[in-house]
Amino acid sequence: MEAMNPKPFFEGEGGSYLKWLPSDYPLLAQTNVAGGRLLLRPRGFAVPHYADCSKFGYVLQGEDGVTGFVFPNKCNEVVMKLKKGDLIPVPSGITSWWFNDGDSDLEIIFLGETKNAHVPGDITYFILSGPRGLLQGFAPEYVQKSYSLSQEETNKFLKSQSNVLIFTVQPSQSLPKPHKHSKLVYNIDAAVPDNRAKVGAAAVTMVTESTFPFIGQTGLTAVLEKLDANAIRSPVYIAEPSDQLIYVTKGSGKIQVVGFSSKFDADVKIGQLILVPRYFAVGKMAGEEGLECISMISYGGRIGRKDIGFGGIVVGGFSSFFQCDG
Repeated sequence: MEAMNPKPFFEGEGGSYLKWLPSDYPLLAQTNVAGGRLLLRPRGFAVPHYADCSKFGYVLQGEDGVTGFVFPNKCNEVVMKLKKGDLIPVPSGITSWWFNDGDSDLEIIFLGETKNAHVPGDITYFILSGPRGLLQGFAPEYVQKSYSLSQEETNKFLKSQSNVLIFTVQPSQSLPKPHKHSKLVYNIDAAVPDNRAKVGAAAVTMVTESTFPFIGQTGLTAVLEKLDANAIRSPVYIAEPSDQLIYVTKGSGKIQVVGFSSKFDADVKIGQLILVPRYFAVGKMAGEEGLECISMISYGGRIGRKDIGFGGIVVGGFSSFFQCDG
């Protein structure tokens, strides 16, 4: 086990996308979890696509993000506004696009579960438009007949979009406006923490289906942890067969992961991923700048879990056993 760093997958004028590759970190494939980070410059646009796994996004920075969803077997599009601290689940099969309508960068970390993905430990995206779009693989005559288009309309439909994944939308071009309210977005930063640690100042906020029903469609749980400078969160483990993927969103510190046959003990910093295998215990200690993390807990594809149990390693109640010398 080690702290994991991403590699560039796409870079362009409108933004970039970074991935953590299972070829670099085989444990991602072994536990069927994955991560990617999207950066959109002002007026940057990520083209419509769908993915082969369920995931959620967490907005790291930006106040004027916009995303559009089209659900399977639905025709209407749902358009939502995004800002820093927003949590947005993306169930498998949903078609989505992403746009930065602000003057500063929009950055989103995506964490997903890849049990049914084409490549374990990786999120595969299926692009709908542009030179890499799925429709480019079909014969033009088939596309023309399928959508009742003229020859001229078919050529425009297939060839007018020359951008690949992310590009800059010109000011003269407009996109759908977001709805004022949405039950599909939850600002976890603004939520009341579940508890505070005893050593120093540390707040933990967990989002499950009981808190935010839409996240139940992904089978995932999100956990936000904020530790002030030099604060400590005592060791905990998940009392279910669930893997945990941790992304450091701010600051630095030390994270320790301990299991029956291996352990991880390293300094971590913003932008790194840490994987906690099922039943392993994890402890965190913030540095001088504090430490903030967003975590995904995966249930291995089982959907509908409303709550999750955490176990703490409690010394007090078993003090006599810890003092025994065999």
